[in-house]
Amino acid sequence: MDEDATISLKDIVGQKVYDLWLDMLRRLVPDGRTHRLAPMIAGMLQYAADVAIQKFGNEPEEGTAAYCLLGMDEIWEPDEAGDLQDLIAQLFEDAGVEYERANSRGEGYSVAESAIYEYIHWYDMPWEA
Repeated sequence: MDEDATISLKDIVGQKVYDLWLDMLRRLVPDGRTHRLAPMIAGMLQYAADVAIQKFGNEPEEGTAAYCLLGMDEIWEPDEAGDLQDLIAQLFEDAGVEYERANSRGEGYSVAESAIYEYIHWYDMPWEA
């Protein structure tokens, strides 16, 4: 997110929901499996996007979290979603948990990147194509 961003996920969903999300992440992330955590986090982002539309309409101010969430229509790969990566990084930082991991072979991977993939492909249903 740009340093001058004025709206965070907390500002979109409210303190109560944000605190609940942080508690969930604190409890679930340390021992959680990425393939289970990523859809949950993508669901949080979908919820935030829905609330953002209600609060700010379909064209929120550029540089805000709402703009970031709603601007993913043309994004197909997580590495193209830098601002969204920043939002998720802040969420994990606020929860005090890590999203960067290493598999049993020592290869690094990211729960955040997996969550972004789930978010940007939320409505993809290959069996309907």
